[in-house]
Parts: sequence; structure tokens; C-alpha cells
Amino acid sequence: MLVVLGLLMVVTFMFLIITKRATPVVALILVPVAFGLFAGAGLGISDMISDGIKDLAPTAAMLFFAIVFFGIMIDVGLFDPVVRLVVRLVRDDPAKLVVGTAVLAMIVSLDGDGSTTFIITTSALLPLYLKLGVSPVVLTVVAGLANGTMNILPWGGPTTRAAAALGVSPSDVFVPMIPSLVVGLIVVMIFSYHLGIMERRRIGKIEIRESVLSRSGSGGDSAVAVLDGPGAGGTGNGAAPRPSMAVGDGPDDTDETPAPNSGFTGGALDENRPTLRPKLLWVNAGLTVALLAVLGMDVISIPVLFMIAAGIALVINFPRVAEQQAAITRHSSSIVSVVAMVLAAAVLTGVMSGTGMVEAIAQWLTSVLPTFLGPHMAIVIGILSIPFTFFMSNDAFYFGVLPVLSETAGKYGIDPSEVARASITGQPFHMQSPLVPAILLLVALAGVSLADHHKKVLWRAGLVSLSMLGVGVLVGVIPF
Repeated sequence: MLVVLGLLMVVTFMFLIITKRATPVVALILVPVAFGLFAGAGLGISDMISDGIKDLAPTAAMLFFAIVFFGIMIDVGLFDPVVRLVVRLVRDDPAKLVVGTAVLAMIVSLDGDGSTTFIITTSALLPLYLKLGVSPVVLTVVAGLANGTMNILPWGGPTTRAAAALGVSPSDVFVPMIPSLVVGLIVVMIFSYHLGIMERRRIGKIEIRESVLSRSGSGGDSAVAVLDGPGAGGTGNGAAPRPSMAVGDGPDDTDETPAPNSGFTGGALDENRPTLRPKLLWVNAGLTVALLAVLGMDVISIPVLFMIAAGIALVINFPRVAEQQAAITRHSSSIVSVVAMVLAAAVLTGVMSGTGMVEAIAQWLTSVLPTFLGPHMAIVIGILSIPFTFFMSNDAFYFGVLPVLSETAGKYGIDPSEVARASITGQPFHMQSPLVPAILLLVALAGVSLADHHKKVLWRAGLVSLSMLGVGVLVGVIPF
């Protein structure tokens, strides 16, 4: 009975999420409550959910203050010099442009938000792509790969979901996977360089005027139409011919435009936004480097680390109380949606654990799983995460499927943290899914079709995921 109820609960939850009949928060709360009561939990369901909330409170705190910290760093202009440097370094070389796209996307992905990464990347570099005649599809492929690989950062979402679903620390999941992350980024850089070389051979080098480096996004030279076809400065990949455009200048192909004070205007970072703190650039850079260094050392709890760092960043950059409140409010939308999702996940994990559904399903899976695969469940989970997270949301996979797989793996002595590490290796592939709003925003801003994007990106994303899984096995953090 518990097996049937557990599977039906997972299927119902996944169905509601995938078909967008309910938000993740609503599905995470109401579906488990309904099935838990049907399973006979009664008033005891309150204690189950409370236990889940206690377990996930540190994760919610980490996400809250990580979003605040990196949001502040973008607001005050920490990444602005990087954007301008990349634009000036690529100049007239398509290969440098593509590699620069990967570097920029990786750096901006530190904030854990794919939409922000894609807005910055496209607004800064799309005019150069169109000016040089480099296919915008290459931009979406490289940016998508870079952001997908960086998506395993603890504050990015999947690592936190995996840790929350399995009741382990996000640092126990992420820190051992740093070698896999590094190798994954190297593979992305290799793909980027190869794509850049292919574009260089296709169109050669084209001299561009200095005005393309203008961050105004307007003016004669920065609004040149692009003709389709090799050698004609076109996309050559099925993208419709279009002029270079600024973020928010296009037709109604997306409703995800930057907020008025988000730092974007006229197609690039607004160099006149009131939140800029140019005199504190090196102070903010030092604070960010120090945070990442301490994070890698794993000597302080991640939630505590981000709470302290966010507090310091607020005091340094916005000494007035009103400014501090405004800085937090600017990112309140992201904070509320993410933290609410994590706390709502406590309902699902609490009910599944408290009612015994997870254990019952795991025992059933163990009985039907081929014996020879049992000791290699971590590898199996890593491979399954690639298609599973593409065809379903991260919420559905990590909160609905992973706990069951982890319980099964536990029968063979595989630790939940090892299962969580394997499960996040599919993220480069997941980020290309049409279920991910950020990737839809990316292709819309770049003016390419999702089909053209998928033709170039899916096999590359699969190789990045497998390389991360392989490195995890080689260094011993994912058992073979």
C-alpha cells in the first residue's frame, strides 16, 4: 500500500509540475499532505513536516543570503569591468569572441541565476556577434553550457535540492565535486574554442569600428542589420536575420525583461545606475574572493558564511539603513521564490520519510533491480540524472525521484551524500531543457530557435555531464 501511494504521490507531483498545473511550492505542500493523510498519518503529519522544516532551515538561510550577496555584487558593478574587458579583448576575432562568451558566462553564473547570466551575456556580446557575422546559436550554446556547468554551485539550486531531499549538508555535496566542476568548465572551454575556430574559418576576421564597443546600444554603427548565410555576416544556422538589439528592445517574444533598476539599459550594463560603487571595486572583489576561498576550505558552515558576507557587503556598499533595505528589496522576488520552494520541500520529504513511503519504495526497487547494478547505483543515478532532469523539472527529480533512488542505493552501502554528488552531474544537460525558463529567455534574446540551439548543444552538454561524472568516480567522491 505504501509503495503504491508513494509512487502515485511522486507521479502526481511530477505531473502537476511538468504540465504547469501548479507551482512547485503549491505541489510540494498540497500533494504530500493529501497523500500523507490518506496513508493514515493523521495529526502526526504536523510533526513530520516540522522535522522536515528543521532540517531545511539552514539551506533556506544559505539561499537567502547567497542571493543577496551576489545580487549586491552585480548592483555595485563588480562584474562591469569584466564585461568591458571581454568586449574589448575579443575585437575582430570570432574565436576570441566565443571563448570570451564562455568566460563571461562562467563569471556571471556565480550569482546562481541563469536569467541574470543570460541577460548580461547577450546584452554585452550579441551586438558583437551580429557585427562579426558569428552565429547567435553559438552564443546560446556556449552560454548555456557554461551556466549549466556552474549550476552545481550550492546556491544555484540543484545541489541545494539534492542536499535537502537527502538530508545532507550542501557543502558535503559540493566541495568534493570541485574537481568535477573544474574539468567540466575545461571541457566547456574546449568546446567554445572549437566552435570559435569553426566560425573563424567560416567567416574569417572582420574589421569592426570602435563604436561597436559603445555600451549605449544605440547609434548608427551598433544597429547594423545582419544577412543570413556564410560569409554574409549571417547566422548560417536557421536564425532569422535581425538587427542587433538591446535587452528589452525586441518584440513580445519574452516577458522576462530586466527590472528598471536591475543595472541594464540600452543593451548593456548601465554605467550610470545609482547603485554603482566604483571606489569600492577592489574591496568588493577582495570580499568575493575571500568568500569563495573560505567556501572551498569548508571551515565555516555555508549558511553562516553567506550571512556574514552579505552583512559585510551591505554595510560597506550601502551604509544607510534605507539603502540596505532597498538593496534587499531589489532581489526579493528571487529570494521569496527560492526560499519558499525549499521550505515547501520540507512537506514532501517529511511526509515521505515519516510515513515510511521512501523505505517501502526502496525495498520494492531493490527487489526488482538487477543484482549486478546494485553496487553501482551511484553511477546509475548519475547517468539517469541526464535524461530525467531534461524531461522533468529539478523539483520533480530531486524531491520526487532521488530520495527513492538514494534509499535503494543505501541498501548497497552507498552514502546519501555520494548519491547527491552523482545526481548533480546531469545539470549541464538539464539547463538546455525547454522546461527551464532561463534557456527560453536566452534563445529569445539571441533571436534563435530552440531547435537550432538543441542541435548544437545537446550532445555537447551530454559529454560535459559524463565528464563530470567520470571525474567524480576517478577522484573517489562517487563510488564505482
